[in-house]
Amino acid sequence: MKKIVIFYSFEGDTKLIAENIAQTIGADILELKPKEDLKSKGIMKYVWGGKAVMMHEQPELLPLDKDVDSYDVLFIGTPVWAWSYAPALNTFFSAHLLSGKKIALFCCHGGAKGKIFDHMKEVLKDNEILGEIDFKDPLKNNTDENIEKVKKWAENIMETL
Repeated sequence: MKKIVIFYSFEGDTKLIAENIAQTIGADILELKPKEDLKSKGIMKYVWGGKAVMMHEQPELLPLDKDVDSYDVLFIGTPVWAWSYAPALNTFFSAHLLSGKKIALFCCHGGAKGKIFDHMKEVLKDNEILGEIDFKDPLKNNTDENIEKVKKWAENIMETL
């Protein structure tokens, strides 16, 4: 059973979680990288990021170095932007019409996850969702505890297969 962790990370929180999932379950890893990412910091990142989500933008991504269709189990992660997933995932989901896969979802946020998992499940409706988990600023808050939390979660997901 081939496993991959697919993620986009803006400030490193989602990358921390993704790398720990991949290491724990022995999965390949694929970081979605826009050719041009947001340059804003502070309050403006919320303005521009929120606009991108609301407008359903699909930024051009750097070429992927993995054949996503060849994997059976996918862990997909994103930061929460405007209570949804980051625009890089819009691009990914439109380019890869995933169907019949086993998928686990994760996200990182600074305040609340909103309806992010509902939005992701809607796009991924032709797949089996194995679980979901969220983390509040894992680089700033209880990093070691969050790493242990995600490792146990990933192990539990794999035990169900």
